[in-house]
Amino acid sequence: MFKGGMASMMQKAQKMQSDIKLAQDEIKLLSCTGESASGGIKITINGQHQTTAVEIDKGLLNDKEMLEDLIMMAINDASSQVNRISEEKMKGVTGGLNLPF
Repeated sequence: MFKGGMASMMQKAQKMQSDIKLAQDEIKLLSCTGESASGGIKITINGQHQTTAVEIDKGLLNDKEMLEDLIMMAINDASSQVNRISEEKMKGVTGGLNLPF
């Protein structure tokens, strides 16, 4: 009885490992755009938190400090989106277990 249970457990672990790999590959393909200043700043990052696009409205170029703050806010917005989507995908795969990835 124990032997069959162990084999079943191993199969489930292998499936979970495969599903985790698939979810991680999907996360790498993510693209999220964070915005600030009502869309005047748009920063797009991928699932690996690398910036892939930056858009800045010309009207925001006059105030350096404000622009820096708005860029930071847009980056944080995009990063939060990637984190939220990644957590949702991994929860679906791990059944809610909080595993370090």
